[in-house]
Amino acid sequence: MVFTLMVVAFSVSALLTRYFIHSTTILPILDTPNARSLHRYPIPITGGIAILIAIILSTALMTQFYRALPYYCWELGISSLLIAAISFIDDCHHLSALSRLVVHFLAAYLLLWPGEFELIVFGLPGIEWQWPLIFQMGISVLFIVWMINLYNFMDGMDGFAGGMAVIGFGTLAIFGQLAAQPAFMALNLIIASASGGFLLFNFPPARIFMGDTGASTLGFLAAALSLWGNREGIFPLWIAVLLFSPFIVDASVTLLRRMLRGEKIWLAHKSHYYQRLVELGWGHKRTVLLEYLLMVACSISALLALHSPIYVQWSLLVAWGLIYIFIMYSVSWLEKTRIVR
Repeated sequence: MVFTLMVVAFSVSALLTRYFIHSTTILPILDTPNARSLHRYPIPITGGIAILIAIILSTALMTQFYRALPYYCWELGISSLLIAAISFIDDCHHLSALSRLVVHFLAAYLLLWPGEFELIVFGLPGIEWQWPLIFQMGISVLFIVWMINLYNFMDGMDGFAGGMAVIGFGTLAIFGQLAAQPAFMALNLIIASASGGFLLFNFPPARIFMGDTGASTLGFLAAALSLWGNREGIFPLWIAVLLFSPFIVDASVTLLRRMLRGEKIWLAHKSHYYQRLVELGWGHKRTVLLEYLLMVACSISALLALHSPIYVQWSLLVAWGLIYIFIMYSVSWLEKTRIVR
């Protein structure tokens, strides 16, 4: 059954993505390069629609296999479609950051309103905090909205966001299997497979992008399924954060650096670490392969950490902190060396 869902999601996504590449498509929406782009020619940005349709069709099929789906899957579906709708409009007409954020907050509230996804307890290895009731909704909403936007921020290089989706959601599916949560596992495998079908045509050199429709929706799903796994006891939230840390760390540190420099953080830019590596001459393929290695390492670390002793979990977190510091320092050092030369 699960294999069938994966094949359907992958095949539908791949076929639709291939269709949307052609100039005769019914949705000829192109991303025209500008001074902040890493590509040189107009490229379709409708890959996210292919991913979304594949997820919807496969999820509808999943309901025939898993008739006892959690009732709050409806809230997840409705909120996801709301994110996809505002993102599609933005792909077509470039909405203001404020209008997008309003809808992001609304979708997050709709997801959390039944009370099944709220972050009640947050912890680190061996430590747990019970959030006061007044903060539970607010912190959960901020987490979702930030994941939506950071995923969108990081969708700026061929094969990058699609690869994170395949590895990230694929690993969440493994957690679902280990916890005997078949519906959680199947949904994550659907998302990973749909992203894989798109990645066939997005891997460097990309022939199509997923656009805001794909990136924002995947970011929302990453946040929602991380909260779902946390509430169901499948894994603590910090493990999901570790899993998606290649995106979370780059986006968060870059945003903080831009804020400290007084820049307008809502404007497009080329100061993410992955963008800086491409600009240094690494190119899309070499950079994205390095990022894949980082993602797989985070995935393995997250899986190892789940049932490891507390001292091992802390060791992994500290090690990853040092790794990210080393990577950021190395990129800055390469830039300075290039300037000197």
